[in-house]
Amino acid sequence: QMPDEAIAHFAEVTVKEVENFKKKLAFHPDFKMVDTCAAEFEAHTPYYYSTYGAEDEVKPQGKGSVVVFGSGPIRIGQGIEFDYCSVHASWALKKAGKKSIVINNNPETVSTDFDTSDSLYFEPLTEQDVMEVIEKEKPEGVICQFGGQTAINLATPMAKRGVRIIGSSNESIDMAEDRERFDTLCGQLGIPRPKGCLVESVEEAMQKTAELEYPLIVRPSYVLGGRAMQIVYDQAELRQYLKEAVVASHEHPVLIDQYMVGREVEIDAISDGVDVCIPGIMEQIERSGVHSGDSIAVYPPQHLSPEVIDTLTKYTKDIACAMNVKGLVNIQFIVVGGKVYVIEVNPRASRTVPFMSKITGINMVEYATRVALGEPLHTLGLPLGLVPPKNYVAIKAPVFSFSKLGLVEIKLGPEMKSTGEVMGIGHTYQEALYKAVVAANLMVPAGANVLITVSDRDKPETAELAKGFVDLGYHLICTSGTGSYFQSLGIPVEIIKKIHEKGENCEKYLKSGKVDMVLNTISYGSQIEQEGYDLRRIAVELAIPCITSLDTAKEVLRVMASTGGAEHHVEAIQDYVKE
Repeated sequence: QMPDEAIAHFAEVTVKEVENFKKKLAFHPDFKMVDTCAAEFEAHTPYYYSTYGAEDEVKPQGKGSVVVFGSGPIRIGQGIEFDYCSVHASWALKKAGKKSIVINNNPETVSTDFDTSDSLYFEPLTEQDVMEVIEKEKPEGVICQFGGQTAINLATPMAKRGVRIIGSSNESIDMAEDRERFDTLCGQLGIPRPKGCLVESVEEAMQKTAELEYPLIVRPSYVLGGRAMQIVYDQAELRQYLKEAVVASHEHPVLIDQYMVGREVEIDAISDGVDVCIPGIMEQIERSGVHSGDSIAVYPPQHLSPEVIDTLTKYTKDIACAMNVKGLVNIQFIVVGGKVYVIEVNPRASRTVPFMSKITGINMVEYATRVALGEPLHTLGLPLGLVPPKNYVAIKAPVFSFSKLGLVEIKLGPEMKSTGEVMGIGHTYQEALYKAVVAANLMVPAGANVLITVSDRDKPETAELAKGFVDLGYHLICTSGTGSYFQSLGIPVEIIKKIHEKGENCEKYLKSGKVDMVLNTISYGSQIEQEGYDLRRIAVELAIPCITSLDTAKEVLRVMASTGGAEHHVEAIQDYVKE
């Protein structure tokens, strides 16, 4: 309890040595500086890392500083999109006269460039580590909504420690993440949701799902990228999921929803808790059940009625204002038979924010940062409500790295698997789709060989696709079940053997270069599933385009059909926005 000077006097050491010793006892780190100017002259843009038992080199930013949480190491489901958001938030803070402090520990992103923020801490995004920085810098507050799920998960521990959350409060965030609270909110607003429940044990799951119809979609709460999300078709699969994939508990409840087949729609909006600006609406080509990050998204929507669009706009404003969102909000809907249901709400930036910002010319992160700092939305010069769509079409298509990720199952489902995306933009839907499909490497030359093998439930729908391929001059190769069905409808096909059968089978055809594209949907049963997996893996490793979604196949066929004589203009996105 003695003053440092007194301890130093009696111990015959310096005051600095006393301070360092106290830090060691309290297990507080010191922060060392990485000199970005190599000692040639004073570094005005250094970054810091923590260590123990060393002299502290931090120069706190002091009054008027704000901390931005990054998204941490890039992984599937959370990547460069959130780095984009962190960078633009840092720049927006500087424009607003604030000093930006970024905490992120990813060496491969722009947010960790030395000149992006006023201070950079290369620290893990854990409660203990970020609190050490906050105690050192003493900022006005922290922004959690631009670093994906990693950053938003820090909102609750920060609020409990008395740190000011700038933008959407911890209360707003919890209202979206807590299933029971969100269901209650939707009930109060009169917004329909798919039937579902929240469970904390296997026994509770069996009891509550007795009233639901299979298939069900199950996922853990507080995750990003659909991690560990799965569609189950009976009680046995549900029980197996809850025992092997995810262990339900009070701290980590599992969400279970009735799986609905419909058209998924995604909206990113800016809200100040009173007004809402919706730069645009995206509809997904793949039907529900495929993660939004793996779906082809279209702006503006091509298949939604004006009534549905009005409902989507109203629901977005109602939800954002009821949750008192201040900044960005992402809402995912499903449209079934003209009726709109809300699937989930994320009071943070989503991976589609950079896409929407670029194609609409509205820098969503900058405006959201200004709103988070306290500026009303109506003073920012943005239109309120839904912004009228542009006179061009933009399409976001996923890109995968399956050839570099050995043993990974490539079939698309509720868990995100794409590692990037491309954008096609054109004056028509066909032109934008053509550019996106070409960039995603899904195009095959005219007259190519297409191998089709699909499940029994998909054969009638696939038959229409097969006719389209034949009409365009493509040669179809099928396994016995699919081929026999097509032949019964008068569709000409070449039938070959399955992988496990001897002779001219699928594997030999693929490896001999006789196949240019594979269309395969999932059948259930251990032998059939293994065959499908082997077929898809061989195709991927041979760099043969492999499609597992009939919706994607339909759009690829549409592109192939529209390429004859079509002119496609190459133009910079900035020129489209200017037009």
